[in-house]
Amino acid sequence: MDHNRIRNRTFFILAVVIACVLGLTGFPKNVTQLKANLASRIQLGLDLKGGTHMVLQVHVDDAVQVTTDQALERLRDEMATRSISYGSIERKGISSILINGVPDEKSGDLDALVAQQFSSWTLQRVPGQLTARMVNMKVSEVNTIRNQALDQARETIRRRVDALGLVGPEVADYGQGDFELVIQLPGVSDATRVRNIIQATAMLELKIVRGGPYSARETALSSFGGVLPPGTELIPGSPDSSSSATTGGQVFYLLNQVAAVTGRDLTGAQPASGRNGQPSVNFTLSRDGAVRFGEVTSKNIGKQLAIVLDNRVVSAPVIQSQITDSGEITGSFTPQQTSDLALMLRSGALPASITYLNENTVGPSLGADSIRAGIVACVVGFLAVIIFMLVYYRGAGINADVALVLNLVILMAALAYFGAVLTLPGIAGVILTVGMGVDSNVLIFERIREELRHGKAAGAAVAAGFEHAFRTIIDTHVTTVAAAAILFAFGTGPIRGFAVTLTIGLIANLFTSVYVSRTIFDYVLTRRQKGEALSV
Repeated sequence: MDHNRIRNRTFFILAVVIACVLGLTGFPKNVTQLKANLASRIQLGLDLKGGTHMVLQVHVDDAVQVTTDQALERLRDEMATRSISYGSIERKGISSILINGVPDEKSGDLDALVAQQFSSWTLQRVPGQLTARMVNMKVSEVNTIRNQALDQARETIRRRVDALGLVGPEVADYGQGDFELVIQLPGVSDATRVRNIIQATAMLELKIVRGGPYSARETALSSFGGVLPPGTELIPGSPDSSSSATTGGQVFYLLNQVAAVTGRDLTGAQPASGRNGQPSVNFTLSRDGAVRFGEVTSKNIGKQLAIVLDNRVVSAPVIQSQITDSGEITGSFTPQQTSDLALMLRSGALPASITYLNENTVGPSLGADSIRAGIVACVVGFLAVIIFMLVYYRGAGINADVALVLNLVILMAALAYFGAVLTLPGIAGVILTVGMGVDSNVLIFERIREELRHGKAAGAAVAAGFEHAFRTIIDTHVTTVAAAAILFAFGTGPIRGFAVTLTIGLIANLFTSVYVSRTIFDYVLTRRQKGEALSV
């Protein structure tokens, strides 16, 4: 027997054990810290820890409507550039644009414009109206925008939830209806705050103020004879402290329709303190955004710049000098509101509005009961297995028990290192792993017994037993891991947790039942007296 090989294997196994123990416990200074480390490194899922379960629907048609509005503005500009006259142009529904009053001699020019500049749209005559044309978005494009809006909403919500520092959150397709998402937030105590952060669109625009503030919309319209100047819009907002034009705490600003910069130009946003110590948000712009912002602010020094968030003016400071790559958002914010606003701006705006369809809070008592029942089941089952292996396989039973204990230690340490979430199905995966470990040891031990009954020496019987059982163990483990991979690919939440736990457990089982167990057998054989029977 090669003693050096056994020694090297032993050192390797000890290194794995030490790494696993440190992964679970860290370097605790006392028992209290040891318990805290164990509790913090094993992340529990929603079914064990309690928390919030939400189902929401993404109104993806909002994104289609925004695309149609943008196309309408482009169409209006291009028609003006090509001198295509018309009477009126307006959006119909969420994906159509109606153009009235197009002269017959300009009909060909409009056909060419749509064909060249709007490849995702079709142009049709309106039955019964000779000068009316309908521009419709293609169905394939509508479906593409809807799917992209859902993907973008899922990623934006995931970034916002992750930025809150929650442990083990899950954002996935619900699969029960159209464009619905399910969100699971283990351990969330302030569900209202999380819901508000998720639901906020957080669309930021910086626009030059053309007039106001006005105390009411009607007041603003009367100032311009009932018709707003071209390229402007009225946006509600909060009054400045110096303004007396207030009605119920709301005023209206006349702003440029086109924003100087938007949230898409932001590269960062952080909560800060303003000049008077008031909570504010500092932001930085991309290179292109900084160039555009610098040009706009340099031409409008002395004018107000409206900070518009979700179509509402939160403040309108005066531009004192040219501003390029950074700025500050001020308003009547609390420190937590500035922190949430900075988080939402960093995560990006939602492409569409959302509606909460269902929200359930899982009580902590349910999680505590589940944990207690799961732990009791694991401990009782594990002790029964250990006792059985000792009674049935005698000395070799100790070998099997060491492999099983080490299997669990490696499994839990891997969950801690990877940040995986342990759920009730995950506990089922742990129990199944124990069963697979016992099965592997039984296969090996029974093969060794067969070889001994055939008259082989102990060393040869052990070698033959491991060789013959190894193929069967590999087959069972590979097929089970393949099934777990399918569960992980198509499952969500607890199902994925089960797949992860089972896969890690099976890999650990291969290491312990084959590598560790064989090393222990080899060590026992080197210590065995000549003619002494192998206890198996």
